[in-house]
Amino acid sequence: MYDLVVRNGRMVTPEGLSYCDLAVDEGVIVAVGSKLKGRKELNADGLLVLPGVVDAHVHMALPVRGDRSSDDFLSGSMAAAAGGVTSMVDFTVGSPRTDLVQDIDARLETAEPSVIDYGFHCEMVGWTSGRENEIPSAVEKGVTSFKFFTAYGDSGRRSDSGALYRCFSKIAETGAVAVVHAEDDDLIRSLTAELSDDEKSSMTALSRTRPDICEGAAIDQVAFYGEVTGASVHVVHVSSALGASRIEAARMRGLDITAETCPQYLYLTDQVYRREDGHLYSASPALRGEDDGEYLWGCLGYGALDFVATDHCPFTSEQKAWKGSFSDLPYGLPGVETSLPLIYSGGVATGRIPLETLPVIMSQAPAERYGLKSKGRLAPGYDGDLVLFDPEARWTARAEDLHMKVDFSPYEGMEIQGRVITTVARGEIIYSEGRHLCEPGRGKYLFRNTRD
Repeated sequence: MYDLVVRNGRMVTPEGLSYCDLAVDEGVIVAVGSKLKGRKELNADGLLVLPGVVDAHVHMALPVRGDRSSDDFLSGSMAAAAGGVTSMVDFTVGSPRTDLVQDIDARLETAEPSVIDYGFHCEMVGWTSGRENEIPSAVEKGVTSFKFFTAYGDSGRRSDSGALYRCFSKIAETGAVAVVHAEDDDLIRSLTAELSDDEKSSMTALSRTRPDICEGAAIDQVAFYGEVTGASVHVVHVSSALGASRIEAARMRGLDITAETCPQYLYLTDQVYRREDGHLYSASPALRGEDDGEYLWGCLGYGALDFVATDHCPFTSEQKAWKGSFSDLPYGLPGVETSLPLIYSGGVATGRIPLETLPVIMSQAPAERYGLKSKGRLAPGYDGDLVLFDPEARWTARAEDLHMKVDFSPYEGMEIQGRVITTVARGEIIYSEGRHLCEPGRGKYLFRNTRD
């Protein structure tokens, strides 16, 4: 008899839909079949059984402009569990005064309250000579992905061409992944300098100073460094048709380059910046046009974009209070709790994405890209991370009904089809029918390595 059996479900895998039972023992999936027996059983009749979501881009308790994003690792992971997320990859907080191993150790302490499993990308900011030589030590600590910015030069986060080349070379040697926020800093600065004071006081200036060409140009740059060094490259939060097309062009040259997009770039457009509350939608990259969103949906459907992540970085309406200029706002939106229902509703339910693609773009592909070898699939030997999902449930997005520690939702008032009913993480039921059933600190650090 198994520890846990999920019965009567419709299990969704990349191969299609299977009517079967699934068994978990000691936190690991051990059997998929029929008439399985468990000490604890979940009846999934009428529900889809999906692998737990792997959100590979979140920012919990992120320091920004003397403040912090409003979700910490406890509240953020609780919200994630309610949204079917069982693993997340956050970021260290880099500094020129600390080395990468110190950054990892500090973040490990901050993340201890998490109720879901977590890993980190190392943030490569505050460039100091020889920083690239710290990469192997970070890999030994279980971090195999390194985050670079081609923008934000005014805050010291931008990596210049020399830093990119040296670090990409070391990343290629170690078998790690270069993770890039791709926007052209020089172009952003130039476009911003052209604005009048009146224009700077309009929220619409955000998208005017960070147009899609900024994204496309930066993607071409980092793709080139990946090509000449042999480094694996992943581009985060692709927001535009132009950006996605540059990813496709790089792949056609045989480069090892992957990319993600986020629900906000699929659902929202830059027209929200014209609203009275448009400042609440500040994000970087900026929101785009409707045609961009449709193009990105298509890319997810046929594999030109690899997966969905949220870039979850919430701030309350007070934290985002308008101070007279778009440049004075913290950038980021909440999303870790709503991503799976949004992608099902806007993708699968509308026919944009085949059902069997859903577990790939939400779980399997991010797990594979980042070496989370026990995550992302419903198969024997993988962790017992799964979601019972009602594909017919319809609900209205309201911030007050969600668990994220933020008082507004970018999707407020939207009708959504599909809802998480139960979330299981390593065989433990951590959320079910509106109730959290787990204790703080149950999440484990996801140590990764670059060896097969």
